[in-house]
Amino acid sequence: MQKSKNAFTMIEMVFVIVILGILAAIAIPRFAATRTDAEIAKGRSDIASIRSAIVSERQTQLIRGVSTYMPRLSTGVAGDNLFTGSDANRTLLMYGVSAGDWAQGIVNAGTTDTYTITINGVTLTFTYTVANGRFTCSTTAGSAAQNALCENLIN
Repeated sequence: MQKSKNAFTMIEMVFVIVILGILAAIAIPRFAATRTDAEIAKGRSDIASIRSAIVSERQTQLIRGVSTYMPRLSTGVAGDNLFTGSDANRTLLMYGVSAGDWAQGIVNAGTTDTYTITINGVTLTFTYTVANGRFTCSTTAGSAAQNALCENLIN
């Protein structure tokens, strides 16, 4: 008479544990990369929205006969949303970006018209130039990681 097998042998358990370990070793680094990719995509989207809003606001003002770019992107008041404009007559983004929404993708306001974003431990500074309406980060003054991230966000 043959007995039915009700349990796993020790060798079967070891094989299952080894296979699970191999899968975990492959999956965990990939999840970290996926998070960084998502932060970069969010930052790229935010930057594109800000740049688009600058152009749109400029075109609106040209129709009204005002030929200058928006003087400031934010009010500079602590706690206010960023990128809403600097006065009631010129609106950049309707709802703005809450300070902190850009870290690990957080944007923080620095001195006048400078903003920082941190992704994967790399911090970039974006500057708004009133003379030409550009919202850019420098790709020449930073480390290799900063330059690569800057290129990735603005292109």
